[in-house]
Amino acid sequence: MNSTGRSISIFGLGYVGSVMSACFAHKGHRVIGVDVNPMKVEMLNSGHSPIVEAQVEELVAEAHQACRLHATADVEAAVRETEISFVCVGTPSQSNGKLDLTHIEHVSHEIGRALKAKNDRHWVVIRSTILPGTTESVVLPHLQAASGKRPGKDFVVVYNPEFMREGTAVADFFEPPYTVLGAQNPEHLSRVRELYQWTPSRIFETSISVAEMVKYASNAFHAVKVSFANELGTLAKRLGVDAQQMAEIFTSDTRLNISPAYLNPGFAFGGSCLPKDVRALSYRARELDLKLPLLESLMPSNQEHIERAIEIVLRTRRKKIGLLGLSFKAGTDDLRESPQVQVVKRLLGEGCQIQIWDPHVALGRLAGANRQYIEEVIPHIGSLLRLDMNEVLQAAEVVLIGTRAARKELVEAGLRPGQKVLDLVNLEKDRRPSLESSYEGICW
Repeated sequence: MNSTGRSISIFGLGYVGSVMSACFAHKGHRVIGVDVNPMKVEMLNSGHSPIVEAQVEELVAEAHQACRLHATADVEAAVRETEISFVCVGTPSQSNGKLDLTHIEHVSHEIGRALKAKNDRHWVVIRSTILPGTTESVVLPHLQAASGKRPGKDFVVVYNPEFMREGTAVADFFEPPYTVLGAQNPEHLSRVRELYQWTPSRIFETSISVAEMVKYASNAFHAVKVSFANELGTLAKRLGVDAQQMAEIFTSDTRLNISPAYLNPGFAFGGSCLPKDVRALSYRARELDLKLPLLESLMPSNQEHIERAIEIVLRTRRKKIGLLGLSFKAGTDDLRESPQVQVVKRLLGEGCQIQIWDPHVALGRLAGANRQYIEEVIPHIGSLLRLDMNEVLQAAEVVLIGTRAARKELVEAGLRPGQKVLDLVNLEKDRRPSLESSYEGICW
């Protein structure tokens, strides 16, 4: 218990708001739940949970008995009597998929009106799931317009996404995977940071937009995992394969499969395995009349990423291109289905002049399927290869970094002011060129 609890108002007594109200009250804070639905207000005020969720009824009853949990429909009173307001209202989908921000806009306006009569600094913490940019383009302007107060001075806005699952929400609240706090200024997080000092997990302090995006990244990845497992299971079953045993073996790999591996933004996949095997699975599924849209989308998605790199280069309207790294991965000479090879082929077709440096690629040493691939796809690429990285950098107007094998000090020594540098491999920040050249990441 926290004997020196804060005063908190929680707007929206739906699933998230009710769980938060019960859990924060359990932690010793004085909590006021706020909702337009009189039935929810009445239930909480009588010591009962407005939702059905394991442990919430008991926590609400305990907090009610200790006089730490109340509810009201009076927005002004709730804001006046508390230091921090959490916004947990719904953001449902419209028929076209667009988010309906009606509730967010309404509650932001109402809290803003209540702030008009308040002299003390107030914290407004958004927990509702909203797209990146919404807090600063919708919530903050509504609060400012309705209150006439100064953001960052008279009131502070923080974005704090929730990661609770129905059925295990209380356990997820007390032991979250991480806690994310987003603000325009780290100083704005002091009061909210105190509320989570008990959490056993890591606390990330970041910008509002990153905090908003993390929530969507999490939910989208969960959806991808469910669909991936279902599609692989469907194909396995049709092929007479034990899908459960396959999944048990697959998920036991925590180095590559169930891990951070391959989850940092970077360039397209290539090489002798991934493209070939994804195509084979998709083709076999079509032979069996199975529709597996996630698997079928992988190759088109990969190709779109290559097109993005090409488009960035073409938009510069510069013709002299230097490419560092030709193979699909550093430390290998494998050019089979290398996305860098596809970039070179397209840019040559657009009239660009290209020079390439790759310390591991020498056409004289290529053999077998590797040599056959390059002879079929771009047979004259040998004339573009250079042994000296500096020669490539000096001649280029646009430099594409397609390998981690390039040493930072050598790259910087060869760059000139005014050159465009496009990073395809997401070099670590301390390895990125730091001169006057214009650095850009393909998707960061």
